[in-house]
Amino acid sequence: MSDALINANSPLPTGRADGRRPDQLRPVRFQPGIAPAAAGSVLIEWGQTRVICAISVEAEVPRWMKEQQVSGGWLTAEYSMLPYSTATRKARESSRGKLEGRTQEIQRLIGRSLRACMDLEKLGERTVWVDCDVLQAGGGTRTAAITGSYVALALAIRQWLAAGMLAENPLKHAVAAVSVGLVGGMPLLDLCYAEDVAAAVDMNLVMNDAGEYIEVQGSGEEATFTEAQLRQLLELGRAGIHQLLGLQQAALRAA
Repeated sequence: MSDALINANSPLPTGRADGRRPDQLRPVRFQPGIAPAAAGSVLIEWGQTRVICAISVEAEVPRWMKEQQVSGGWLTAEYSMLPYSTATRKARESSRGKLEGRTQEIQRLIGRSLRACMDLEKLGERTVWVDCDVLQAGGGTRTAAITGSYVALALAIRQWLAAGMLAENPLKHAVAAVSVGLVGGMPLLDLCYAEDVAAAVDMNLVMNDAGEYIEVQGSGEEATFTEAQLRQLLELGRAGIHQLLGLQQAALRAA
């Protein structure tokens, strides 16, 4: 963490829910091949959060692309929290007959994040499906879903290239996401559930390996934040995403 965030001569706060430094990620682990029937899959374990990310493909594109004569392929995402992923059972949204607004928002975020790292023309007339299922929600499920889905997508594309299904690699960049926030006036990286609930300001950042922002989602929870605090959070998040990108590449080399 830079001196702009924490003065080197000042004692670090000891009040984080899990004892981490303000600039420290929770432990992150990728387990590839968790869903053998998928083209690519990974279980991402991020602190107490567990998400399965799996990739499938269909040899067609959405109707709107055909009607508007849009060339290339498409990528879309689905996200769900399993009933046992939270302390109190969460009813399946299929039993309610419609998706919650939060679920729709996260699905669209995952889709936008991964489309931003691809050349969709190189997919041909195909639709890539990204399925993210939360097994355990310990904070940061959307950032875990994006970060894990990139690894699953890269594994799927590796398989498609080897099989001759694709002529060129459509991936342009790696992509990862992380949360940051202000808790008790302190900028923190990678909020766990207890910190997320207590945060006065909560923000999710999505970036690629070129250092470019794909999405910034931030809001005050009955609070405001200054431009200086925003810069602190962005710097903190950028450093965290740099670490995550390295962990992704290590997982792909080992797979």
